[in-house]
Amino acid sequence: MDQIFSIYNQFLSYFPSSIHGIISLALAVLIVIGIFKVIKRQFIYIILLVALLPASVPILKNIWDSLSHIIKFLLTNK
Repeated sequence: MDQIFSIYNQFLSYFPSSIHGIISLALAVLIVIGIFKVIKRQFIYIILLVALLPASVPILKNIWDSLSHIIKFLLTNK
């Protein structure tokens, strides 16, 4: 995390100290716009993830139980 702050401070050093606030605000706005565009483009995938993730827990548990039974069977029977 310190490395990120160091890079950011180095970036700000290229500009006069009187406009550091404006530069920071502009970067914050650009980050928010970028996140909004990603969410807007991938919104259907986020909805599917939220809808299907709770349903996948029992499915994954069932798969894990089946695999553990198979492994136990293979290790105990010769």
